[in-house]
Amino acid sequence: MKKFVCMGAMLQCSNGMSPCPLVVVNPLGPSINMMTMATVTDYVPLVNIASFGMCRTQSNPTVAAATAAAQGVLTPMPCIPVIPAPWSPGASVKIGGKKALLENSKCKCTWGGSITIKSPGNTKVEGQ
Repeated sequence: MKKFVCMGAMLQCSNGMSPCPLVVVNPLGPSINMMTMATVTDYVPLVNIASFGMCRTQSNPTVAAATAAAQGVLTPMPCIPVIPAPWSPGASVKIGGKKALLENSKCKCTWGGSITIKSPGNTKVEGQ
């Protein structure tokens, strides 16, 4: 059984250099231990998912340009995630018609990073 994800869960991108917290902007949504539950639609860059510090993939044009300027030495640049699609998979439980977010859900950044949930922010599991 997988845990539900709540406000303050910690996220990590495979191309980012630091974790970041998940921000859930629906303060009136259901909560677990006073932490608002997230849904699969909580994936909006710089709203729900902040920067992962520095990005280190050359599929990101700013990293590619900086690396080229440094004569091929990988040069990380500030992360500005570009996330075109919601988290997947979601839970069978729905919040306002949207699937609740589970700790095994993932989403992708356009620059090739896989965004995962390092810590779900609570201990309640689906089916409890």
